[in-house]
Order: sequence, then structure tokens, then C-alpha cells
Amino acid sequence: MTASVKSIGQRLKENVEKVIIGKQREVTLTLIGLLCQSHILIEDVPGVGKTMLAKALARSIGCNFSRIQFTPDMLPSDITGVSIFNQQTQEFEFRPGPLMAQIVLADEINRATPKTQSSLLEAMEERQVTVDGTTYQLAQPFLVLATQNPIEYEGTFPLPEAQLDRFMLRIRLGYPSSTDEVAILESQQFVHPIDATQQVVPVEELIEAQEEIKAVYVDRQIKQYIVDLVSITRTHDDVYLGASPRGSLALYRASQAKAALAGRDHVLPDDVKDLAVTTLAHRLIVNPAARLKDVNAERIITDVMKQVPVPGATLGMRQ
Repeated sequence: MTASVKSIGQRLKENVEKVIIGKQREVTLTLIGLLCQSHILIEDVPGVGKTMLAKALARSIGCNFSRIQFTPDMLPSDITGVSIFNQQTQEFEFRPGPLMAQIVLADEINRATPKTQSSLLEAMEERQVTVDGTTYQLAQPFLVLATQNPIEYEGTFPLPEAQLDRFMLRIRLGYPSSTDEVAILESQQFVHPIDATQQVVPVEELIEAQEEIKAVYVDRQIKQYIVDLVSITRTHDDVYLGASPRGSLALYRASQAKAALAGRDHVLPDDVKDLAVTTLAHRLIVNPAARLKDVNAERIITDVMKQVPVPGATLGMRQ
């Protein structure tokens, strides 16, 4: 079981890394989100490959790709679709919006108004879209990769907690190293490598892998470890609002996917520790007083991990 998931992960990783050079961890995190049927928030400056990451992933699994450029004047119907009256048939016809794709890049999501941002909530949580009282199911797999610029705040609307909580992971690509940037220049001398990206994993095989990771064994003490980490964020002195149970489930499921990608049928405490910041930090609201002291959510999660005892090294294995 885990061998097939590992094989799928290796094929996808190698294919995507032909386009996204030098970002092995970030590509792996994206695959974890894909395997968990969850969504990813990419918070980074322009020009580091966010769009190419989404395109390369979509082409690698043969899924249709849609890019939505969010702007302040965008309406919810511009995303979900609209019903138009056909005078010939005397009936309303639904014209699907760009959200009705399998891999959706929500570019600069924080530039849209809260009303428009909220049009994504139903799709992200329930895999469906309701327009004019009619519900339309979204195709599988369905993944939203949203981006936002952490530097430029003028003309933006901060994502509400309900929206942030629906993203399993928040990742940052960051600038490439000097060596990797030279490799990027050489790889794009004549054509962009995205043009040569081919499908390497059938959609049906991916959907099977998404179900298989749910069977990865998680010891009860590791489950308790996850819950303890999340619980402390709710009572931490520097936190106004801690992580929700959805955060616990995100860390639990992401740990299963990480273990399966490594070829294991059980989760280790190190899997949880490695993913805690990525899955939990964006769910915290830090107190204003703590922000003045330059305390951020990542630092709080790191401190929390130091407070909670780590289960024994042998606990990950099935007894």
C-alpha cells in the first residue's frame, strides 16, 4: 500500500522539480496537500514560481487547470459561475466559472473583497458550488492553491479566520540559492520547462492513493501528542485565538501522508514535529501586545513543541 503511494509521490516530485528547481521540501508539502485532498496557501513575493508550481502539478496528474486573478472589483459570480437565460430554449443555463476546475490557482486571493473570498468557502470544504439554489458537485481531485503577497498590504483584505482555517498548509517558496538560480536561467534559455511537462500519474491512481493514506497507522499516544500541541495554542498567553479541531485533523492527516510518501505504514513523532508549524501557524491569531514584541505564530508553535513531551520513539509502529 505505502509502496504505491511512495512511487506516486516520487514520480510527481521528480516531474514537478523539473520546473520548480531547488525547492524539494516545498514540492513535497504540496504533494502532501494533494494526497490529503486539502488546500494550500502560498504566501510569498511575486516571481518565485507559485503559478508554475500549480501548473506543473496539474499537468503531472492530467487535471484541468484554472487561474483566477483576484481583484477588488471581482464578484462571487465571476468565480463560481452564473445562470443565463437562453431565449431560444426559454430556460436558464448555467455557465460555470473558473472555480469549476480540478486544480485552481487563486492568485492574490487577499485582493478580493471578503464577499468574494467567501465564495470559495463552500467549494473548499464541501467540494460543491451552489448557484441560484442549484448545487453542482466538483470533479475529483479538487485542489485550491491560493497565493498572497506578505509584503504589499495596500488594496488588500486580510483573509478571515474561517478562510485561513480551510487551508491545510501554508508554505513559502522563498528565493532560490545562487546555484539553483543559475540552473533556472539555463533551463529557460530557449523554452520554459513547463511546456514539456507531461502526465506521469493517472487521475484514477491518484484518487486511490488519496484513500490509501487514510489507512496509515497512528498510535494513540501520537494522536494525543497532536491534540496536546493544538490544545496549548488555545490557552497560550500570546494567542488571542488558537487552532481549531480542524487544525488537529490537518496535522493528523498530513502526518499520515508524509509517512506514506516515505514508504512507511505508520506515523512517527518526527512527522508531526516536522509539519506542526506548516499546518498550525496560520490558524493562530496572535495578541496585539505579542505582535508589538515581534512574536509571531511560527515562534509560538515552536515554543509549544518544546513544552509538550514527545512520545517514545517506538510508539509509531503498529503493535
